[in-house]
Amino acid sequence: MEILGIDVGGSGIKGAPVDTTTGQLTAARLRLKTPKGAEPQAVAQVVAEIARNFAWTGAIGAGFPSPIKRSIIKMAANVSPAWVGLNVDALLSKATGCRVTVGNDADVAGLAEMTFGAGRGQQGTVILVTLGTGLGTAVFHGGRLVPNCEFGHVQINGHDAESHASDAARQRDQLSWKKYSRRLNRFLRELEKLFWPDLFIIGGGISKEHEKFIPLLKVDAPVVPAQFLNEAGIVGAALAAGSDQ
Repeated sequence: MEILGIDVGGSGIKGAPVDTTTGQLTAARLRLKTPKGAEPQAVAQVVAEIARNFAWTGAIGAGFPSPIKRSIIKMAANVSPAWVGLNVDALLSKATGCRVTVGNDADVAGLAEMTFGAGRGQQGTVILVTLGTGLGTAVFHGGRLVPNCEFGHVQINGHDAESHASDAARQRDQLSWKKYSRRLNRFLRELEKLFWPDLFIIGGGISKEHEKFIPLLKVDAPVVPAQFLNEAGIVGAALAAGSDQ
């Protein structure tokens, strides 16, 4: 089955058709810039543009940077606050003319990694951390997702971890990889004290640079890059939509 997967991020919106039986993209992905302010209608139009680019008429899955309950956006950290309370499935379905199923971006990225990637076959506790404009997390135990775990908002020195350890924070503060790894390590150790995971998977835009910082981390659990790197959100969004058919 082919489903169009779309990953809505704070700086870019990207999508591609996905073969949900293999987890492979069936066409080159398209990435467009997230509109300034990330207002609902503007983002919806970009999603519709991606669907038009692929002449898409079937099901669409999308990952969105927010906790989502019964299709309703519950919080907005890196997008406009106007999203809070909206039915995101309905909004994007109307814009695209297709059935759209939306999940939390880290949750769907984790689904891709647990199904086809770095977490495949892992029955313990796995925490996926996505590092980009924000800091997302997804938790799996025994292969089952615990949805909407927003650990990017764990407090470190009185501030959200996201503002301290995201890739955007690394770039903002012009950190060397060594200094950045110390910040990320502190965050991961906080999660270890709470959950004692068997595996950390690092995804998001920074994952393509994993050789520069993962070897510097000093936590008990193994830390590995997402096998899908920054395409995990696209693949996982398509898988989540497929399971909803």
